[in-house]
Amino acid sequence: MRKRFRPGWLPTLATLALLALLLGLGFWQLDRAEQKRALQAQFRQTAAAGPLRLDWHQVPGPEWRYRPALVSGRYDGRRQFLLDNRVLHGRVGYQVLTPLLFADGQHALLVNRGWVPAGPTRDLLPELPVPEGVLEVRGLVDFPPERVFSLGEGEDRAPGWPKVLQRIRLDLQSEQLGLELVPWILLLDPQQPGGFAREWAPVPIMGPERHVGYAVQWFGLAAALLVIYFWVNWRPVSEEEKHAGGDDDG
Repeated sequence: MRKRFRPGWLPTLATLALLALLLGLGFWQLDRAEQKRALQAQFRQTAAAGPLRLDWHQVPGPEWRYRPALVSGRYDGRRQFLLDNRVLHGRVGYQVLTPLLFADGQHALLVNRGWVPAGPTRDLLPELPVPEGVLEVRGLVDFPPERVFSLGEGEDRAPGWPKVLQRIRLDLQSEQLGLELVPWILLLDPQQPGGFAREWAPVPIMGPERHVGYAVQWFGLAAALLVIYFWVNWRPVSEEEKHAGGDDDG
């Protein structure tokens, strides 16, 4: 049986648009995987370097991200923050952000002291004990994400302590503390006392392998779309078309 490839213009346009979308998503996932690999390489390289001794007037650049650092100060245990919706080993909880007051009394640093599990209700918040006195705190330099999706900020501005945050906003937290927060945070070293569960990694939720897997899925869908397109449009030639074609040939 003779067949002829006869696609319609409307299905062709729809297929091309969907194909471009699927390929774009696949390449986007590959790009995300490469970004995660670069972030992991930076984490390994900088975390192995010697610690920096930092104070409030020093501003680490982006290249210092995940660099070990030593900071001296006193924890403010009365006013702490809980970063909401943090997951560790499949459990939902909070990351504890505690202000570390510098000696000048006007500047502070947010120290991420690790993860604590959420209580059975939103109203039952965890106890957050802190070490007393002036301390030398060691950890990794990090920077809050500039853009994070959140459903709202009503809880961020609620009265009382500790305050539950959907995202870190240093301007808002500075206003709430009445202090000037430095534009970076410290991830408390797992060997340091006075912290909670700490398993720092640059990509704790989705590694590059997951992005590659998603890219393969998108490219697979694109390939399936092309197969279906050609299969549907490769049609048998009718008797009328055969005769019409024969007449044209004659």
